[in-house]
Amino acid sequence: MVPILIVLFLCLQQNTLVFGFYSFNKLPLPSIGSESYTFDSENNGPYTGLNDGRIVKFQDPKTGFVDFATTTSNRSKKFCDGTNGYDVNTSLICGKPIGLEFNLKTKELYILDAYHGLMVVGMGGGLATQLSGGTHFDYADAIDIDTTTGDIYITDIGDIFFKNQNFTDILFKGNDRSGRLLKYDPKTKKIDVLLEGLAMPAGLAINKDGSFVLIAEYLTCKITRFWVNGPRANTSETFLELPGNPDNIRRTDSGDFWVAVNIQKLQPKRTSFPLGQKISAKGEILQTVNFYGEYNGTTEVKEHLGKLYVASLKTDFVGVYEGMRC
Repeated sequence: MVPILIVLFLCLQQNTLVFGFYSFNKLPLPSIGSESYTFDSENNGPYTGLNDGRIVKFQDPKTGFVDFATTTSNRSKKFCDGTNGYDVNTSLICGKPIGLEFNLKTKELYILDAYHGLMVVGMGGGLATQLSGGTHFDYADAIDIDTTTGDIYITDIGDIFFKNQNFTDILFKGNDRSGRLLKYDPKTKKIDVLLEGLAMPAGLAINKDGSFVLIAEYLTCKITRFWVNGPRANTSETFLELPGNPDNIRRTDSGDFWVAVNIQKLQPKRTSFPLGQKISAKGEILQTVNFYGEYNGTTEVKEHLGKLYVASLKTDFVGVYEGMRC
């Protein structure tokens, strides 16, 4: 494991710029890329999906990450391990697990594979079982579970990547609205479409009482709120405008949220300046932390037991930050 670094950081809180220190540690991955993290009911982990199709679990500092689960029955370690995940045909064989979330009551790990849809695997790992029930996904991406009802919320980015493989064009010229919000009911084993017309819905989180869902619309740099129940049930509204493109949203134990935000620049070359923004359930920005020194683009900021775990598809490590409170 890479030694811990003590680093100076800038934190903006309530319009005040604060200087401080944090420790930064790298947990080396067996291959590049991790979109999202989760922990099991005993706080083991993190678990993450790799670009090459594996779902891995952090065992301990000496052992590091070990293989935990796969999403395709014909996956070959010889062929798949180390692949970058950007070729569709390879991903269909090897798997492309993106969203991960444990049901802490049943101890099952629910997985969103970009091309194979919703899947589940038991606490022992192994080959995941498909649950999509024939529902077509263009590109499944984010997942969260209502801890009270067990309902599983899912975003499907849509067919944006099939229309145009040039991500710069997608980001700066695209007006795609093929994304959807869906819900899987584990009792009926059915998937319902709750909301359509979303602009690359890359992130998803349920609030603490289950009354609404937040959706990060990457292309429009905003978070949309969809009301699940109450007087505004089945309606949506803009929750928060952001300074860059939001990716995953993760709720904290206190009921706030962390969202990964990337400010994109084209010149002299395309560069991403990553931020983590902590927001309240009322849509207030509570804290902004930059990750410029360690990352060129991030997909998730997850808070767990006082630490921030930061994900990126471009790195071969999990970044762990500690002591970042302003």
